[in-house]
Amino acid sequence: MPVDPKGRSEPGFTRHAFICGHERAEGAARPSCGPQESLDLMRQIKQRVRQETDENIRVQKSGCLDHCEFGPTCVVYPEGVWYGLTSEESIEALLQHLLTGEIDEEQTLKLE
Repeated sequence: MPVDPKGRSEPGFTRHAFICGHERAEGAARPSCGPQESLDLMRQIKQRVRQETDENIRVQKSGCLDHCEFGPTCVVYPEGVWYGLTSEESIEALLQHLLTGEIDEEQTLKLE
């Protein structure tokens, strides 16, 4: 039986964040998150999570999450909470969510 190199005893993550890295062609009718530096932001968030906890938390890029107008866009599971990462406050709220599980409802994505 294979052994997990990280010492985990079962699959899955405490929290799992997907950050949109989608890029539409120039001149497309809708924006996309990639040109809004979403992958650089993802790397910064991933680094902070690694520095601040040993929890089994995964931060990775995703394909289009279909809300690029609010982007860069992110969704965190298992809660299914969405963030538009457009301010320091929303980025900090995402980090707090990942590190502690605490959700700041004022910073979550609203489709209004």
